[in-house]
Amino acid sequence: MRRFEELAWSETPRGEISLRRRVEPTLEVDVYEVKLGDEFLMSSLFTVAEIELARLGLAQAKGESLDVVVGGLGLGCTARAALEDGRVRSMIVVDAMPEVIDWHERELLPDAPAVVRDERTRLLLANFFELAGSSEGFDPQAPGRTFDAVLLDIDHTPHHLLHPDHAPFYSVDGLRRLKAHLRTDGVFALWSDDPPDEDFMTLLRQVFGQVDAHVVTFANFLTGGESSNTVYVSV
Repeated sequence: MRRFEELAWSETPRGEISLRRRVEPTLEVDVYEVKLGDEFLMSSLFTVAEIELARLGLAQAKGESLDVVVGGLGLGCTARAALEDGRVRSMIVVDAMPEVIDWHERELLPDAPAVVRDERTRLLLANFFELAGSSEGFDPQAPGRTFDAVLLDIDHTPHHLLHPDHAPFYSVDGLRRLKAHLRTDGVFALWSDDPPDEDFMTLLRQVFGQVDAHVVTFANFLTGGESSNTVYVSV
């Protein structure tokens, strides 16, 4: 078995992006990593909070036939966890990077087959933030369509953004535009790498009636202790 392998590489407007697989010597497990330039964007070592984004968000969704949007395909963890909820009847996964969609369609990632082979899934190459701010919304085939839940994991935090163009979304106007694409009692859930941010929760409360910040902890073998992420759930 190779201890390191670059599965895919390409040049993008934001720099070189690569998908790598390596053996983590401490745990003796395969680790899948995504690098954009010199920055590590994703790692399969720590996916607990990405999974909980789907579970915590959909736990607040009402109804037995849910239409879901996932913002950010990544390694596929959130999308796969959403599909494990039997109430989900359709899921659109929006990602702005054709390379990431290609990796899944070629099934280079462990979670890819469960996501792309599921008839409920549609992968959409688009800018999530542009769709969220538009009147047409997230489904080009049905402009104005509304959804039961939107699960978002793209930026590191509401303040640490992958691109400055995302900033207008994290405002009262931006969140109101998003809410217009949700059905009554629809859910918006967001992953963040930081502890709960009271300023951001105040912002969410100006748009949504109920706002909760869930701290998701997980073992971190690198530090020998625990690490945590935050999942905001707004209804």
